[in-house]
Amino acid sequence: MQILEAVPNVSEGRRSEVIRRVVQAAASVQGVHVLHIDSNPDANRSVITLAGEPQALIRSLFLLFQEAARQIDMRLHHGVHPRLGAVDVCPLIPIQNISLEGTARYAQMLAQQVGQTLQIPVYLYEENASTPSRKNLAFIRQGEYESLPRKLEILPPDFGPIQYNKQVAQTGATVIGARKILIAFNLSLNTQDVQKARKIASQLREKNGGLKAVKAIGWYMEHYRCAQVSCNLTDYTQTGLAEVFETCKKLAAEQNASVTAGELIGLLPQDALVQAGRFYTPNEENTATLIKVAVEKLLLNKIRPFVIQERILESLLSLQ
Repeated sequence: MQILEAVPNVSEGRRSEVIRRVVQAAASVQGVHVLHIDSNPDANRSVITLAGEPQALIRSLFLLFQEAARQIDMRLHHGVHPRLGAVDVCPLIPIQNISLEGTARYAQMLAQQVGQTLQIPVYLYEENASTPSRKNLAFIRQGEYESLPRKLEILPPDFGPIQYNKQVAQTGATVIGARKILIAFNLSLNTQDVQKARKIASQLREKNGGLKAVKAIGWYMEHYRCAQVSCNLTDYTQTGLAEVFETCKKLAAEQNASVTAGELIGLLPQDALVQAGRFYTPNEENTATLIKVAVEKLLLNKIRPFVIQERILESLLSLQ
């Protein structure tokens, strides 16, 4: 059986009823499993992890886009996380018996359906990008939702409306594509000074000469009363969680600050935690012990309890 994972990022993290309806629409397709939901009110965003057979998953995602378009009005949306639309980005990730190239064909299919049937502007990124610059989500999302009237003119979408209208004003645009597994890792600082977080983020980014396969931004999280460095590890085999954590600690110390908590958004492969545990205890061989060490050293229990069985992708897939 072929299995794909999808991680639609929906621009709603405050209204639980809206989140429930969007998730319920996706879950209505037989054979598709909702593995995890991570909502944040400050980001005003929910990261939903789904998995299933490719054809079923594409039907599920189409229904998710449709319901999000009904429930979310981007003209009223505010949050600290960058966003373009009601479903901001929807990556598809190969999990079992399917290649990245094969996954990209399904992403193309979904993008065409969303653009043509739902009349939502769709930009293709990563493996599906039509130009090298469009591989980068940050390039497409530059200027965010507010830039759409101009963006649609100077950077036409791959599918859907190319002119700004009342419907597009409500739904915004979206970004769809196939990619490898990405780990979202936020680090809380013992300061409310967002400029410190932004400086650290700038130093961490690969494009600025920082860590390989790392993207980062700094923001202030009102509910946590602190600044955070928000990182995306686009290839954890090149730069792992422990290296990001320790480098962030060092950079924070240079600004008389410290890291007080680590926060993983969504799911991650078991190997990423094992790798982090091995960083701290190189002679340990027991997998469970290595994972426990990683959770402790990365301060993953500081913000809320980190339940290992609920956060490791392989564990959740084996239960379905």
